[in-house]
Amino acid sequence: MSLDDFVNQMQAEIDAEALAAYGPEAFARWKNPLYMGPMPEADACGRVTGTCGDTIQVFLRIVDGKVAAASFTTDGCGPSAICGSFAAEMSLGRKIEDLADFTGEAILERTGGLPEDDRHCAFLSAAAVRAAVDDYMGRQVKTP
Repeated sequence: MSLDDFVNQMQAEIDAEALAAYGPEAFARWKNPLYMGPMPEADACGRVTGTCGDTIQVFLRIVDGKVAAASFTTDGCGPSAICGSFAAEMSLGRKIEDLADFTGEAILERTGGLPEDDRHCAFLSAAAVRAAVDDYMGRQVKTP
Protein backbone atom coordinates (compact mmCIF):
# COMPACT_ATOMS: atom_id res chain seq x y z
CA MET A 1 0.00 0.00 0.00
CA SER A 2 1.37 3.41 -0.94
CA LEU A 3 1.65 6.24 1.55
CA ASP A 4 -1.10 8.14 -0.26
CA ASP A 5 -3.42 5.12 -0.09
CA PHE A 6 -2.65 4.71 3.61
CA VAL A 7 -3.37 8.39 4.33
CA ASN A 8 -6.61 8.28 2.32
CA GLN A 9 -7.73 5.16 4.17
CA MET A 10 -6.96 6.74 7.55
CA GLN A 11 -8.86 9.91 6.60
CA ALA A 12 -11.86 7.85 5.50
CA GLU A 13 -11.84 6.04 8.86
CA ILE A 14 -11.59 9.30 10.79
CA ASP A 15 -14.43 10.79 8.74
CA ALA A 16 -16.64 7.73 9.30
CA GLU A 17 -16.05 7.85 13.07
CA ALA A 18 -16.72 11.60 13.22
CA LEU A 19 -19.89 11.27 11.14
CA ALA A 20 -21.17 8.54 13.46
CA ALA A 21 -20.32 10.54 16.59
CA TYR A 22 -21.55 13.99 15.49
CA GLY A 23 -24.22 13.39 12.89
CA PRO A 24 -24.34 14.75 9.34
CA GLU A 25 -24.92 18.45 10.05
CA ALA A 26 -22.25 18.85 12.73
CA PHE A 27 -19.87 16.68 10.67
CA ALA A 28 -20.35 19.03 7.70
CA ARG A 29 -19.40 21.99 9.95
CA TRP A 30 -16.36 20.10 11.20
CA LYS A 31 -15.18 19.64 7.62
CA ASN A 32 -16.14 23.18 6.56
CA PRO A 33 -16.87 25.54 9.47
CA LEU A 34 -18.95 28.47 8.26
CA TYR A 35 -18.41 32.02 9.56
CA MET A 36 -14.84 31.25 10.63
CA GLY A 37 -12.33 34.08 10.75
CA PRO A 38 -11.76 37.39 12.47
CA MET A 39 -13.99 40.32 11.57
CA PRO A 40 -12.23 43.63 10.98
CA GLU A 41 -14.07 46.55 12.48
CA ALA A 42 -16.53 44.41 14.45
CA ASP A 43 -18.94 46.31 16.67
CA ALA A 44 -18.55 43.70 19.38
CA CYS A 45 -16.10 41.01 20.34
CA GLY A 46 -16.32 38.36 23.03
CA ARG A 47 -13.45 36.07 23.98
CA VAL A 48 -13.70 33.17 26.41
CA THR A 49 -11.20 30.49 27.37
CA GLY A 50 -12.60 27.31 28.84
CA THR A 51 -11.14 25.04 31.49
CA CYS A 52 -10.14 22.73 28.62
CA GLY A 53 -7.78 25.44 27.34
CA ASP A 54 -9.77 26.18 24.16
CA THR A 55 -10.42 29.84 23.37
CA ILE A 56 -13.36 30.96 21.26
CA GLN A 57 -13.74 34.52 20.07
CA VAL A 58 -17.01 35.80 18.56
CA PHE A 59 -17.24 38.94 16.45
CA LEU A 60 -20.53 40.74 15.74
CA ARG A 61 -21.48 43.60 13.43
CA ILE A 62 -24.64 45.35 14.57
CA VAL A 63 -26.95 47.30 12.26
CA ASP A 64 -30.15 48.87 13.61
CA GLY A 65 -29.88 46.84 16.82
CA LYS A 66 -29.62 43.47 15.03
CA VAL A 67 -26.69 41.21 14.22
CA ALA A 68 -25.95 41.79 10.53
CA ALA A 69 -22.74 39.74 10.46
CA ALA A 70 -21.09 37.28 12.80
CA SER A 71 -17.90 35.27 12.80
CA PHE A 72 -15.69 33.34 15.19
CA THR A 73 -12.18 32.09 15.72
CA THR A 74 -10.93 29.27 17.90
CA ASP A 75 -7.63 27.71 18.79
CA GLY A 76 -9.47 24.63 19.94
CA CYS A 77 -10.60 21.26 18.73
CA GLY A 78 -13.05 20.33 15.98
CA PRO A 79 -16.07 20.48 18.31
CA SER A 80 -15.07 24.06 19.26
CA ALA A 81 -15.14 24.98 15.57
CA ILE A 82 -18.49 23.22 15.11
CA CYS A 83 -20.04 25.07 18.04
CA GLY A 84 -18.46 28.41 17.14
CA SER A 85 -19.85 28.07 13.63
CA PHE A 86 -23.35 27.35 14.86
CA ALA A 87 -23.14 30.12 17.48
CA ALA A 88 -22.24 32.68 14.80
CA GLU A 89 -25.01 31.46 12.50
CA MET A 90 -27.61 31.44 15.28
CA SER A 91 -26.71 35.06 16.15
CA LEU A 92 -27.47 36.39 12.68
CA GLY A 93 -30.58 38.53 12.39
CA ARG A 94 -31.25 38.55 16.13
CA LYS A 95 -31.61 41.66 18.27
CA ILE A 96 -28.48 42.20 20.30
CA GLU A 97 -30.41 42.26 23.59
CA ASP A 98 -32.01 38.90 22.76
CA LEU A 99 -28.55 37.31 22.71
CA ALA A 100 -27.92 38.19 26.36
CA ASP A 101 -29.46 34.86 27.34
CA PHE A 102 -27.97 32.77 24.52
CA THR A 103 -27.32 29.24 25.81
CA GLY A 104 -25.18 26.24 25.18
CA GLU A 105 -28.37 24.17 25.23
CA ALA A 106 -29.59 26.08 22.17
CA ILE A 107 -26.37 25.22 20.33
CA LEU A 108 -26.61 21.56 21.38
CA GLU A 109 -30.19 21.44 20.13
CA ARG A 110 -29.15 22.98 16.80
CA THR A 111 -26.28 20.52 16.35
CA GLY A 112 -28.46 17.56 17.20
CA GLY A 113 -26.33 16.92 20.27
CA LEU A 114 -22.67 16.20 20.80
CA PRO A 115 -20.78 13.42 22.55
CA GLU A 116 -20.60 14.01 26.32
CA ASP A 117 -16.89 14.88 26.24
CA ASP A 118 -17.52 17.66 23.71
CA ARG A 119 -20.68 19.26 25.09
CA HIS A 120 -18.68 21.90 26.94
CA CYS A 121 -17.76 23.45 23.57
CA ALA A 122 -21.38 24.53 23.09
CA PHE A 123 -21.38 26.30 26.44
CA LEU A 124 -18.03 27.93 25.69
CA SER A 125 -19.35 29.23 22.36
CA ALA A 126 -22.52 30.57 23.98
CA ALA A 127 -20.43 32.32 26.64
CA ALA A 128 -18.38 33.98 23.88
CA VAL A 129 -21.59 35.28 22.26
CA ARG A 130 -22.75 36.66 25.62
CA ALA A 131 -19.32 38.24 26.15
CA ALA A 132 -19.69 39.96 22.75
CA VAL A 133 -23.10 41.26 23.84
CA ASP A 134 -21.54 42.60 27.04
CA ASP A 135 -18.79 44.24 24.99
CA TYR A 136 -21.33 45.88 22.69
CA MET A 137 -23.52 47.09 25.55
CA GLY A 138 -20.47 48.49 27.34
CA ARG A 139 -19.52 50.45 24.25
CA GLN A 140 -23.00 51.99 24.14
CA VAL A 141 -22.63 53.58 27.57
CA LYS A 142 -21.60 57.16 27.07
CA THR A 143 -19.21 58.63 29.60
CA PRO A 144 -19.57 62.34 30.39
